[in-house]
Amino acid sequence: MVDQEKVRQAVRLLLEGIGEDPAREGLLETPDRVARMYTELAGGMDEDAAAHLAKTFAVRADDLVIERDITFYSLCEHHLLPFYGTVAIGYVPRGRVVGLSKLARTVEVFARRLQLQERLTAQIADALMDDLGCAGAIVYVEAEHMCMTMRGVQKPGTVTATCARRGAFEEDPALEERFFRMLGRA
Repeated sequence: MVDQEKVRQAVRLLLEGIGEDPAREGLLETPDRVARMYTELAGGMDEDAAAHLAKTFAVRADDLVIERDITFYSLCEHHLLPFYGTVAIGYVPRGRVVGLSKLARTVEVFARRLQLQERLTAQIADALMDDLGCAGAIVYVEAEHMCMTMRGVQKPGTVTATCARRGAFEEDPALEERFFRMLGRA
């Protein structure tokens, strides 16, 4: 749970630290706004992906299921700056599928935490294997990181891609190839 009072105090100190006056008219409500924002942006800390993946439906086919272009926004744990992009998820069910919205909700659980893109990718794949019980999972993430755009090297438009393969996708290269072909990336 986000401690909003601590966030408000921290924002006041930050404003002072960068030479601003927290009592200035335009900044008076900023600590409250930022505390509410972080409650939303870090809301995944209190959520369990298993809750979203628990409701499944029986199917006869055990063929590849893909959901792509799932937009996400997260915060880099190194600079507390946003990174954002899209996630593509593929999984091979074992007689049960999950509602499509639950895949997007699973992405949100992990994205709404201080994150690294590599960890985000792995956490989604692991949740699918552990909580959905599928035969295989693959997660592909593309994101732009504001820490590369706004500061440091300052290279807007640079995209970082990560992939996590589990189960059948590790064992069968043709299945991974099919996933990327279906995404239009092969």
